[in-house]
Amino acid sequence: MEILSDRPDLANVDVCGVRRAINIGLLEGEALAPGDWILIHVGFALSKIDEAEAASAMDFLESIGQAYEDEIAALRESMIEQG
Repeated sequence: MEILSDRPDLANVDVCGVRRAINIGLLEGEALAPGDWILIHVGFALSKIDEAEAASAMDFLESIGQAYEDEIAALRESMIEQG
């Protein structure tokens, strides 16, 4: 959604309707812009991916059923604050 102007190593993202600040430091040198798709794991952007790859990943996650639903519920309930 946006790269934070005061913290260029952080970006606000939307993960299934949950907004979070994530660390994008591992993608230093990669051209990133609002609307890009990125692979995130435990609050870190691991790689920039295209929309087809993102859709494929979401299809897989949704296909595993309850485990995916539990993970999204836990994400919505967690509180992560910017430092």
